[in-house]
Amino acid sequence: MIIAHLAAMTLALAADRIIGDPPSWPHPVRWIGSFILFVERKWNKGKYRKTKGVLHLAFALLLVLFFTGGLIWTAYWIHWLAGFFSEVILITSALAAKSLKEAALEVAKPLEQGNLQEARKKLSWIVGRDTDELKEKEIVRGTVETVAENTSDGITAPLFWAFLGGAPGIWLYKAINTGDSIVGYRNERFHDYGWAWAKMDDLANWVPARITGWVMLLTMKKSVHSLKDLFKRLPKEAKKHPSPNSGWGEAAVALLLNIKLGGTNSYQGIPSNRPIIGLGTDKLTVHHIHQSLLIMNRTIMLFLLICWLGGILYVIAFPWG
Repeated sequence: MIIAHLAAMTLALAADRIIGDPPSWPHPVRWIGSFILFVERKWNKGKYRKTKGVLHLAFALLLVLFFTGGLIWTAYWIHWLAGFFSEVILITSALAAKSLKEAALEVAKPLEQGNLQEARKKLSWIVGRDTDELKEKEIVRGTVETVAENTSDGITAPLFWAFLGGAPGIWLYKAINTGDSIVGYRNERFHDYGWAWAKMDDLANWVPARITGWVMLLTMKKSVHSLKDLFKRLPKEAKKHPSPNSGWGEAAVALLLNIKLGGTNSYQGIPSNRPIIGLGTDKLTVHHIHQSLLIMNRTIMLFLLICWLGGILYVIAFPWG
């Protein structure tokens, strides 16, 4: 079964690279998001909001598991090819490699043409911070941070859970990730209700974020730091990020490219100061967007290779499993 998951993951990555995520196509993330919002509006009121949030999370995950698991089981029952290609389709729809690359290049292109206004506009589509007044280096920083963080959230973490649980595994992860992006905020409305979603998202990303950070360090031969030094510095830099997981990708990219990430962002006019990640001295330029995408692509391939090696070793060790 694990080899079938790996084959489906490999074909899904190839399909995502070619097809991506056409906006006109129906997408399970939108359905899951609509369901989460619907229940949140009904339940997030009155007393026991934290308990209601926990129940909402459990109900949503059981629903996703029922539909995806039922669909895959039925498809395999009909024919193994039907089951296999159903997994490929579901895994493909959960990956975001092509859409992440295209979003980053949409920012890079106007920057290369000197059109800061257009670059700010395109950046605003992929980040939550204010972009109207950003200079070129801040536009680049926002784009590189997005690529670095979402290499894990949008690609390698879903692959990790597909490796463990096939299509149901990847969609359980996507449900958690989608719910966290909707209700996992530390504000008055979601502080209690979104607590379970935020904690579960941290837990689901804990292992894949760290694997992704370490793998990133292996993607570039030339760096101002030795590989030994990079491995030593990565955990220290990653811990500077307020998120327990997001800092690993950002720290790895910052160290590899000899740049600094983090700093002051503005959200609806309110400044938010974050620690500086990285020890680099290079000035941020549009070239670093392309370099971050190169790191992303190589990380995905190395991550997939590691999954294959792990799967083969598992089959050798447990041929009856």
